[in-house]
Amino acid sequence: QVQLVESGGGLVQAGGSLRLSCVGSGRTFSNYAMAWFRQAPGKEREFVAGISRPGGRGNYADSVKGRSTISRDNAKNTVYLQMNSLKPEDTAVYYCAADSMGGLNRRDYYFWGQGTQVTVSS
Repeated sequence: QVQLVESGGGLVQAGGSLRLSCVGSGRTFSNYAMAWFRQAPGKEREFVAGISRPGGRGNYADSVKGRSTISRDNAKNTVYLQMNSLKPEDTAVYYCAADSMGGLNRRDYYFWGQGTQVTVSS
């Protein structure tokens, strides 16, 4: 089992920034590809960003590309999502996910955190 705990969400004005963190425990963190998803009320959970096991460049949804950066620190068992130039449409619950293979779809990830709320006011 892998336990994931997100933090860093909150209320921010449009144009502001937030950094989300997700700490993993239970198994070797570096063995897992990591990703961030989000789910707004009444909408499907969607991919935001993903990063491979060793790290490096991430993959991003078009909606956040150029405004967000995913990174990981395997020594700290932590993955981050830096979000800049936030927009009201970024408002959602953000979830951290882990899987040995990873991918761009929700079904590609087996382990999930409980989520952290991000609210962007206009």
